[in-house]
Amino acid sequence: MSDADLALLARIGVGFALAYIFGFERQLRGSPAGDRTFALIGASAAAITAVAARTSPQTIAGVITGIGFIGGGIVFHQENGFVKGVTTAATVLAAAAIGIVVGFGHLLLGVITAFGLLVTLELPHLPFLRALDADTISDRFQNDRAFPARDPTADTPRN
Repeated sequence: MSDADLALLARIGVGFALAYIFGFERQLRGSPAGDRTFALIGASAAAITAVAARTSPQTIAGVITGIGFIGGGIVFHQENGFVKGVTTAATVLAAAAIGIVVGFGHLLLGVITAFGLLVTLELPHLPFLRALDADTISDRFQNDRAFPARDPTADTPRN
């Protein structure tokens, strides 16, 4: 195995590991996509990017298109009308994006980005950062849906 092959293998390994961490977090939170799914996405995105990006940049568009299909499959409507799985779908996109970054050879950038995204996912569960999550303090603010819709054609008094 050549040095170039070892460098490509390292990129794919980093893409795998970073995406696995996201999948582990999502699986802990009861997501339909877990560690194996995310690891496959991260390793695939890194592998495709590492091998084909310099000769065929359109391959990145193909990766993003495929990820959109997977993300769309994760999001679904429940019977009560709520949409579920949007965070996991966004995390799938983020894992693929980090795989692409790592596949291009920017390993440190991929690690730093993954750390920031993981902290974002864990905001509601980390006691010292919980206040940064809007859901934890939303009861202190009035919801915009509490206001009736305003008719833009209605006459409004002018001061």
